[in-house]
Amino acid sequence: METFLVQATIYLGAAVIAVPLAARLGFGSVLGYLLAGIVIGPLTGLVGSETQDLQHFAEFGVVMMLFLIGLELDPRTLWSMRDRLIGLGGLQVTLTMLIIMAGAMALGFVWSEALAIGMIFALSSTAIVLQTLAEKGLMQTSGGRSTFSVLLAQDIAVIPMLALLPLAGVGAVASMAPDGSLHINDDSHHGLSLVEGLPGWGVTLVTIGAIAAIILVGVFLTRPVFRYIHHARLREMYTALALLMVVSIAVLMGMVGLSPALGTFLAGVVLANSEFRHELESDLEPFKGLLLGLFFITVGAGINFVLLFDETLMILSVTLAVMLVKGAVLYALAMIFKIRGKDRWLFTLGLAQAGEFGFVLISFSLAQGILSPALSSTLLLATALSMLITPLLFIAYGVITRRMSVSEDVAHDEIDERGTVVIAGIGRFGQIVNRLVQSAGFSTVVVDNDLASVQAMRKFGFRGFFGDPTRPDLLKAAGIEEAKVLVVAIDDKKQANKLVAYARKIRPDLHIIARARDRVHVYELYAAGANDIVREMFDSSLRAGRYALENLGLTEYEAAEAETMYYHHDRNTMRELAELWKPGVSVAENKAYVARSRELNAELETAFAASQETKEARTAARKNRHLG
Repeated sequence: METFLVQATIYLGAAVIAVPLAARLGFGSVLGYLLAGIVIGPLTGLVGSETQDLQHFAEFGVVMMLFLIGLELDPRTLWSMRDRLIGLGGLQVTLTMLIIMAGAMALGFVWSEALAIGMIFALSSTAIVLQTLAEKGLMQTSGGRSTFSVLLAQDIAVIPMLALLPLAGVGAVASMAPDGSLHINDDSHHGLSLVEGLPGWGVTLVTIGAIAAIILVGVFLTRPVFRYIHHARLREMYTALALLMVVSIAVLMGMVGLSPALGTFLAGVVLANSEFRHELESDLEPFKGLLLGLFFITVGAGINFVLLFDETLMILSVTLAVMLVKGAVLYALAMIFKIRGKDRWLFTLGLAQAGEFGFVLISFSLAQGILSPALSSTLLLATALSMLITPLLFIAYGVITRRMSVSEDVAHDEIDERGTVVIAGIGRFGQIVNRLVQSAGFSTVVVDNDLASVQAMRKFGFRGFFGDPTRPDLLKAAGIEEAKVLVVAIDDKKQANKLVAYARKIRPDLHIIARARDRVHVYELYAAGANDIVREMFDSSLRAGRYALENLGLTEYEAAEAETMYYHHDRNTMRELAELWKPGVSVAENKAYVARSRELNAELETAFAASQETKEARTAARKNRHLG
C-alpha cells in the first residue's frame, strides 16, 4: 500500500509540475505529460517496470475518450462521414501499410515481419491528436474533421489487423525470457473469452450479438436505469453508473475479440440523442483527462534511452522515415480529397506519428512469434519517439499557418470600392455591424482573410473582399485614408492590436471601433489607440443578468435600471483601470490595479444600495400621499 502511495505521489506530482509549465510555454499538455514521464523514468529512475502495467490501465483513457466523442456524434452525423471514413481513412491505412511493408521487405525483412511493421506504423495516436485538437479548438475545422475520420477508420482497422496477424505467425505464443531471448510456449494462457474454440460462423454470430446487445441496451435500458439511479438522489451514483457502462462495454468487446475503444464509441453514438448525454459527459470527463495524462506519462517513462543511445542513428532514421512516408501519403490524400490550405497542413502534420494501438500490435506480434524481442524493442522506441515529436509538429503547424498568406491557391481580391466605413473581419460580429450600417444607408468595405466566409457573404448579396486586412496596401486600397470609421472585428488578438496601432498612426482623426476578446484585450486595444471597444460577450451577459434579476422579483423597470447602472459603472471603471494596467504584467500581480479594482467594486455595491434605498423611500412617500 505504501509503495502504491509513493508511486501515485510521484506520478501526480510530476504531472502537476510539468503540465502547467508546458501549457504556459505554449507547448500543450501532451508534451508536458511526456516530458514528465521522461524525467521521472529514464532521467531520474523514480519509477521503473511498473510503468508497463500502468500503461495498460491508462489506455482506458483512450476508451473513455472515444465514448465521449461518440456522444457528440449522432448516427446521422456518422453516416454523413462515410465517404471520408471509408475513402480517406481506408486509403490512408492501406497505402501507408503497403508502402512501409514494401520498404521493410527491401531492407531484408521477411514478409510476415514486414506486414506487421506496416500495420504498426499505419496507425496514428488517437489520444495525442484528439487531445491536442480539442485544446487548440481545431476539432470543428475541416482539417480537424478529416483527421478525426482517419483516426476512427484506423481504430476500426485494428480489428482485421488483429485477425490477420495470427495467420502470419508461427502458430505458437512467444514471450520475453529474463535474458532477453525469445521463448515459445505451445500452451498459452487465455483470458476470459466468449469466442474461444468457436468455428468462424460462431465467432461472427457472437460478435454481431454483442454489438446488437450494446445498441439495444443503449436504446431501451438506459432511460429506466437512469430513472432508478435518480431516486437515490446521490451524485456519486451517476458517476458510478457512467463508469459501469464504459467498463462493462470494454469488457464485453474484449471477450469477443473486438477493440474496446470501438465498442465504447458505438455506445456513445447510440446515446448521442439521449437526454442523459450531458450528465455522462460531465461525469466521465475528469476520469478521461487523468487517465490520458497517466497514459502519456507512461509513454515518456517507458522510453529506453540505453537502446536509444546505443542505436541513435538507426532509431532516429526509422522514426523520421516512417513520419516522412506517412506525411507524404497524408499530403497526397489531402490534395486528392481537396483539403486546402491550413487544413491540409493540420491533416498532414497531425497524423504523421505512430500511435498507442501500435504498442498493442507490437505486443501481439511478439506473442505470435512474428517479431523478435530485439526488433520489438526498436519498434516500441520508434513509436514512442514519434508520439513525443507530435506536439512539436502541432507547434510547427501554428508557425506555418501564421506565415502562410492565408491561402496557397487563391489570390487576394483587387479592392475597387470605397466606403465611409471599413470593416476588417466578417465573422458573426462583423456581419451584424455590416448589415446594420448598410441598412442605415451608409457604404461599407469589408475585408476578411477567410475565403469561405467571404464567399458565403456574397451568396446572400453582400459584397466582400478576400484579403489580409492587416496589410497596409490592402487597407489603402479599401479607402482607409478617406474612411470615417474603421471597425476591427478580426479574431487574432495580436493582429487586431497591430491593425489598430497602424490605423491610428496613419489616421489620427479616424474613429476606430474594435472588438475585444476579454478585459486585458480591452486595455491592449485602448493602448493601441481604439476609440470604442466592445467586449464580445459583454452586452449579451448584461441582458442575461437583467433576465435573472427579473426572475428574482425585480420589475422590468428596476432590472433595466440596474443593468444601465452597471453598464455605465463598468465603462468608467474600464477607462480608469486601463491607466493602471501594465503590459506584460499579470493583473493579479499589479498591486495598484488590484487595489483600485476592489475599491471600484465596493463603490458599485454602495451605489446599488443607495439606489435601492431611494426607490424604497419614493415608494413609501407615494403610499403616504395615497393614504393621506
